[in-house]
Amino acid sequence: MIGVLALQGAFIEHIHKLRDVGVAAREVRLPADMEGLDGLIIPGGESTTIGKLIDRFGLREPIVALAGSGKPLWGTCAGMILLGREVDTDTRGPSQPLLGLMDLTRRRNAFGSQIDSFETCLEMPAVSEQPLPAVFIRAPVVSSIGEDVEVLSRLSDGRIVAVRQANLIATAFHPELTASSAFHAWFTGLTRAVV
Repeated sequence: MIGVLALQGAFIEHIHKLRDVGVAAREVRLPADMEGLDGLIIPGGESTTIGKLIDRFGLREPIVALAGSGKPLWGTCAGMILLGREVDTDTRGPSQPLLGLMDLTRRRNAFGSQIDSFETCLEMPAVSEQPLPAVFIRAPVVSSIGEDVEVLSRLSDGRIVAVRQANLIATAFHPELTASSAFHAWFTGLTRAVV
């Protein structure tokens, strides 16, 4: 069973993708919803709002515990912002709550406003032999990474848009908004590999 944080944002699209690849999915809104999960997805949305709701509903400790247990945790777009330790200082709001689990710094809204959203295909050999479609909506980019962080994908200009640190995955884009289920299938495989 994979949980999808369902406080705000594009959670239902992740639920559908997980079901498309034959995996049971659960909406997570309260700590009790975290029990028995094999992995968790933190979806895109508005990172400050999601972060505040994580704290309001007592989900910070269960999320950190799940990550510490070695079970896979994947953040997309706003989820990427929440997973990292820092946001570039020139773009961080005064009350941006972070989970601080990954050794990376992100720049919010790195591509501009909603009107600057775009789609592209990305090379991600660790995930798929074929290029994967990716949707960028007011997306962040990774501006720096620690030694233990693996780059999964970059844009053609070199900007980092997908990373992995042990059991933690972060993508600046939305695979759940494409026709492909390949990223969700790969993530599901990670949850099955945990002993």
